[in-house]
Amino acid sequence: MSEIVIHVEGLGKRYRVGERERYVALRDVLTRAFTAPFRRGQGGRKRDELWALRDVSFDVRQGEVIGLIGRNGAGKTTLLKVLSRITRPTAGFAEVHGRVGSLLEVGTGFHPELTGRENVYLSGAILGMKKGEIVRKFDEIVSFAEVGRYIDTPLKHFSTGMQMRLAFAVAAHLEPEILFVDEVLAVGDLEFQRRCLGKMNEVAHAGRTILFVSHNLAAVNALCPRSVLLEKGSVAMDGPTPEITAAYHVRASALKDAGADLAGSKRTGTGKAVFTSVILTPIGTDGEVMPVAQTGCDLQIETTIQAHTNLPPSNVAVTIYDGGGYRLVDVNLNQKGRFLGLRAGEGARVKFVLHELLLKPGTYLIGLWLGRNSIEETDHIELASTLEVAPDAATQVHSVVFPGPYLCRFESSVSALRGSPYDESASDDSSISAQKAKS
Repeated sequence: MSEIVIHVEGLGKRYRVGERERYVALRDVLTRAFTAPFRRGQGGRKRDELWALRDVSFDVRQGEVIGLIGRNGAGKTTLLKVLSRITRPTAGFAEVHGRVGSLLEVGTGFHPELTGRENVYLSGAILGMKKGEIVRKFDEIVSFAEVGRYIDTPLKHFSTGMQMRLAFAVAAHLEPEILFVDEVLAVGDLEFQRRCLGKMNEVAHAGRTILFVSHNLAAVNALCPRSVLLEKGSVAMDGPTPEITAAYHVRASALKDAGADLAGSKRTGTGKAVFTSVILTPIGTDGEVMPVAQTGCDLQIETTIQAHTNLPPSNVAVTIYDGGGYRLVDVNLNQKGRFLGLRAGEGARVKFVLHELLLKPGTYLIGLWLGRNSIEETDHIELASTLEVAPDAATQVHSVVFPGPYLCRFESSVSALRGSPYDESASDDSSISAQKAKS
């Protein structure tokens, strides 16, 4: 088993709102000591405190690539700054064993009046590279950044993207034992992002350790087998990346359990009609209801819709996403030549049955859409519920189970809610115009 290179225990960082952190000289300490008796009882202004980190504990082994994810203000950057020795913790401690390279703020150490060449040497020296090492890797750095034509031009004439490419190139060629990367993919074109991911994959395969902060969950899923979810400065979850990213989606959207009322869900659309509930029911090979979905089972997805105004014939769709937000399954009434139309005050129940759902074990997200294709979006809940797929005897013996998106067979039906007249005369499997029958 590889050795632990980062050990974090009870780490906390507190800031006082409105107060700047500064160095304390000896005279400041003596002044405070002599004036303390006179300041007692004066009721000085109490400053608000903010714990950017609180009781954070985890271990990182050599060669691990770990993603740090969470909402803005969760403490991700603060944690990397503490581990990089840029700022001191208020509580707890962190041990880091090995040469550290940090790319926390792109362009750190760059000077706009110096040329690109001079900035490579300046930034490399600040990051801890020796002159001989910079000379040896200079051509490779410039080639990676693709700024060779402008390398002797003052940096102030570089675009933001060019500066970022050069800064990342210097940090990436530091060859550290431990690399901290904070949102380096937030800026830059797709080609540059691909090159960055490729370089970090190369660093990871060389046996080095990476802590990667990003809101790009697709990149986190591609690069990091393990992730840590931070919430309000504390570790909320730590485990396999697919599970953590799916949980992050759920927590960020404040989702409720499957089948719960959707009244409080985040949604977009005109609101002429809205989804009111969704129920997921896994079904076994013998038609029995299963307590949890497993790879290859059928899945019944039943949702109810309530119309506030007249709803013209519209499409109803259910989408299944993976933890990174990739669309894996999309089923809708239009695929069967059907539509849903309602009058104001009417409601309907729409049911889809997905056969042999070949999803590998993990957590998936369910989205709902109602509208007229390319014309109107009536109601869209991107994250309405979650689906847990558990491993079974067949999938547990394989290291990789049914990877990738796929098309599945499915059936659909529409029926009226109690008290809502509804036309079921055309509910055969070939076509349906789900509209209210003439009275």
